[in-house]
Amino acid sequence: MTTSPGPAADLEALLSQLGRWPDVQAPNLFAADAADRLILDTAARELANTGWPSTMAIVGDHYGALAAGALALGSTSVRVHTDSLTARRAIEANVRQLLPDAADLLRFFPLAQVAEQASTILLALPRGLDVLDEQAAALAAVAAPEARLFAGGRIKHMSRSMNQVLAARFARVDVSLARQKSRVLIASDPLPKQPASSFPATATHHVNGTDFTLHAGAGTFGAARLDPGTRLLLEHLPDLSAHAALVDLACGNGSIGVYAALTHPRLQVIASDHSASAVASTLAAAARNGLSGRMTATQDDALSRLPANSATLITLNPPFHIGNTVTADIAFKLIDDAARVLAPGGVLLCVFNSHLRYRSELARRIGPTAQLARDKTFTVTSSIKES
Repeated sequence: MTTSPGPAADLEALLSQLGRWPDVQAPNLFAADAADRLILDTAARELANTGWPSTMAIVGDHYGALAAGALALGSTSVRVHTDSLTARRAIEANVRQLLPDAADLLRFFPLAQVAEQASTILLALPRGLDVLDEQAAALAAVAAPEARLFAGGRIKHMSRSMNQVLAARFARVDVSLARQKSRVLIASDPLPKQPASSFPATATHHVNGTDFTLHAGAGTFGAARLDPGTRLLLEHLPDLSAHAALVDLACGNGSIGVYAALTHPRLQVIASDHSASAVASTLAAAARNGLSGRMTATQDDALSRLPANSATLITLNPPFHIGNTVTADIAFKLIDDAARVLAPGGVLLCVFNSHLRYRSELARRIGPTAQLARDKTFTVTSSIKES
């Protein structure tokens, strides 16, 4: 006698079919991991007596494992916040392909709204404690009084400090048993009196005689700090007066575009980043420095909104990881799109960790590449696109 697969088998079959498009593909990169599976399993077990909720709030889903899992388990309204445009497109694509009848049940919200009156929240733990606190503060402020948050991640990226961050905003925090090197923190009952959040943060910086102020959320790379690689690039920024516009790719907190605009009063800055937090931070920095009329920032997947051969100058400080996975693939994707958008003779100014040895790849993908600066950690280069 044979039996049909149970719900757990059906869910696993669904998760195994998830794709990463439009993100980069590599043999060591997956669309669902053990932490995603444990979050769903832990929530299903804890909710067994009350039933799976019809409305589910989800934060930090990468490719749709949590959103598709919630729909497959019975939710009829799935509210998602993800900071990454690439993640949003991947989630939408996976749900359309694998659960086409449920595609209309999926909606996206800002962080401050995603958990309004929600009783159950699923969260993929972020890398930083500041980001977790920013998320927990926003969720606890609007969730239902009896809300439970299921926050999971890989143990190697977790710390006891995460428990403390959640305990400052929820009355109770429990810890699941480990499984496949993953664990889930279960935070229950948001506290009626919430501690103040330290984000968004503001900081003023000084480079080569120029002062500028950054104003950024925790979800932005570097927040309001000036990371050492970007500082090295700014300290060795060449004369840009021959260019009418600068395209700041992967703009982060907007520091490159702000400094370039302040030191070159005729320069227009066109910034973009896949992160909604980064775009908001860049726009805030532009306003703080009186540059709103000369700076724009847009959430984009690389430079997909810009036509080929349309820019003479692009700056880039590429990330070297996707989520918790270290990989050069995302940097190469950004470099390749910069090559597409640069006009012949156009320049890409790039800063990267010296040990990554991107110079040969820049020469191959863009054109002749010269080193502008180097310290013990970072290298700054200038690449000219060949005809």
